[in-house]
Amino acid sequence: MPRTVFVTIAGHTNAGKSSLLNAVVGEKIASVSSKPQTTRTRITGIRNIDDVQMVFFDTPGLHKPVNKLSEHMLDTVKESVSDIDAVVFMQDCTRKISSQELDLLKSLNASKMPVILVLNKIDLLKNKDELAPVIADLTSKVDFHAVIPVSVKEDNGVDIVIDELIALSEESVHYFPDDMITDQPEKVLAAEMIREKLLELLSDEVPHGIAVGVEEMSEREDKDILDISAVIYCERESHKGIVIGKGGAMLKKASTAARLELEDFFQIKVNLKCWVKVKEDWRNREGLIRSFGLSDK
Repeated sequence: MPRTVFVTIAGHTNAGKSSLLNAVVGEKIASVSSKPQTTRTRITGIRNIDDVQMVFFDTPGLHKPVNKLSEHMLDTVKESVSDIDAVVFMQDCTRKISSQELDLLKSLNASKMPVILVLNKIDLLKNKDELAPVIADLTSKVDFHAVIPVSVKEDNGVDIVIDELIALSEESVHYFPDDMITDQPEKVLAAEMIREKLLELLSDEVPHGIAVGVEEMSEREDKDILDISAVIYCERESHKGIVIGKGGAMLKKASTAARLELEDFFQIKVNLKCWVKVKEDWRNREGLIRSFGLSDK
């Protein structure tokens, strides 16, 4: 009989949730950046192993809300830990757990939800003996189904996470085709790849005020070329100048990096055109948040 397991990946910002999702799925479907709050929406990843289908929901990181967008992001986390089979809770093993994270874990315990604690970034520890007190402290406060130290960056321990989730699967039809790796529309994936390059290249005050919308995406009939037109939205006129850069240098650099990744993902030559526009304070404007696909409400 086919089996399925629905899993939410939760945790603090920059704990490695999107990196784990990409590693488990085997393809890059979620943006990864050292900057916090990279993921803004719930992203679905799918992995099939033999007769088991694992469906993953990567969620925005837990953080203190500072605007309407971040409130929607936290709502997404809360909604994503209901009506599922298990939670993979990602914790950076080099930092202390917050009261906000503990509250979420205790509420999951109260609901009898199986929680797998994944202690990420063990490659950053000079001495692995440092893990023992971290695990002892966390397991004294929360009842975990399993505790797994990993380094997603070095692909160390990811297979153990997969094995634990397979063990939690139950007999069920598969809800997605077996060759499907995500339910995200291609335009959304393309927009996220462009935004990721901007996150990597821009200074700290700019990235979180950026949204990317892909307005056109079509393959030419006479050539193997995928034409993509995208608009990069900034919150301030001053940010627009930073995104474009002197003589258009920054925009060109980000566009080139995004184009190369798009070509690798879609396996076709890409003609990418990007424009930059200003939408003042869009992260506090419900209509714009919805138009950028960052809210279901």
